[in-house]
Amino acid sequence: MSTHQRHAARKTEIGFVSSKMGDKSVKVTVPYKTPHPLYGKVINRKTVLHVHDEKNESKVGDKVEVMETRPISRLKRWRVVRIVEAAVQPIGAAVSETDVAAVVPTKTTKANESAAAAPKA
Repeated sequence: MSTHQRHAARKTEIGFVSSKMGDKSVKVTVPYKTPHPLYGKVINRKTVLHVHDEKNESKVGDKVEVMETRPISRLKRWRVVRIVEAAVQPIGAAVSETDVAAVVPTKTTKANESAAAAPKA
């Protein structure tokens, strides 16, 4: 059996990165649905895989394709093949206390405004 045929026979899964455990290690959650054996209701299930990320490029929330591989450590038996879809990261901006104080009225700012607005006799 050639190398190409062996790699083609390996299982692949698509899941979401749920945790970055350490250097080059991530947890990938693979969700699936299965019917209940007695009642037939569809139940949501998940499998958590310990995955090797050689390039350290996946982030929490990314949709990744993983492939079965030889044991890399005690738990890692999968590796990242590619990132299918990157996670949507919110654009964050640093907010200082002065920015908040300028927008949100407090007791002291209300008192200062009323004192400034009152006519001085």
